[in-house]
Amino acid sequence: MAINYVCRHCRTFIGRIEAPHVSELQLGFHFLTPDERRDIIAYDSSGETTVRVTCDYCREALQNNPELSLQSSPLQ
Repeated sequence: MAINYVCRHCRTFIGRIEAPHVSELQLGFHFLTPDERRDIIAYDSSGETTVRVTCDYCREALQNNPELSLQSSPLQ
């Protein structure tokens, strides 16, 4: 199973975990609510998982300009 991490705002590839037996518990997914899971985690038919997080650049931009969070695609 491969887990790809991409930024939810700018869609920059952040990293990839390629581990055949990594569990959702090890990744911390069990802390997410069902709504958060639907928003953050996507599974595809080939068995890969995409986790949408916020990269450091976008996090800093949103902290310095909170009004950007009101837009649907603030940093694209």
